[in-house]
Amino acid sequence: MSQTVDRALQILEFLGEGDKDLGQVANLLGVHKSTALRLLQTMETRKFVRHDAAHRYRLGARMFSLSNMALGSLDLRTIAGGPLRRLADQTQQTIHLAEFDGTDVFYIDKFETQKTVRMYSRIGMPAPLYCTGVAKAIVAQLPVQDRVRLAESIDYVRHTERTLTSPAAFLADLDRVRQRGYAIDDREHEDYIHCIAVPLPTGPGPVTYGISLSATTITLDRDELLALVPALKDLAAKISGEIS
Repeated sequence: MSQTVDRALQILEFLGEGDKDLGQVANLLGVHKSTALRLLQTMETRKFVRHDAAHRYRLGARMFSLSNMALGSLDLRTIAGGPLRRLADQTQQTIHLAEFDGTDVFYIDKFETQKTVRMYSRIGMPAPLYCTGVAKAIVAQLPVQDRVRLAESIDYVRHTERTLTSPAAFLADLDRVRQRGYAIDDREHEDYIHCIAVPLPTGPGPVTYGISLSATTITLDRDELLALVPALKDLAAKISGEIS
């Protein structure tokens, strides 16, 4: 077994018991603090661990994301898979299922047909929060202070002329999502792709899932795309009813 991998796994198990400081981690591994720090910094870069102002380390958001994807998301994908596939076949468009881990939104399932244009997205890939419909549909459900925190933490990259490029623009769009009950990616990430998306509640807690329908501007114009919003909402309600 790789010594580095073994040490990283030991750290994860150790932090699973609760917060630890650098000295405790170094003692666990039997290494100098500088060696332990390099491991922790690498793991923090990948969001497997994080540390607070007191320099105590704990499990990071990515760790919880993986556990959710392995446990809760597995059940959700099983329940939602059939209905999402049927909608993809009925509309001949691409359907995504995504999950929010507290920091990022990741695609956890994708349904295409032979007639759909292949899109950049793939399972496990993050969906940019400010320019993808499914991410906006989920983030819009957060409390206002969390929406502001996320909006101000983003490094806004302009992908197209329609990309939102400031916290104020993003937050205003999230307000519109909350008001109408669905999100729109109006060619904000790719020039020829637009999509609609809705949140997918799975219980009494915070909304962490969403579904979207994406199409090229050639196959569906804006009015034709928006005409599918009721079907997407109905599907989300049906899946939510089976899970909740």
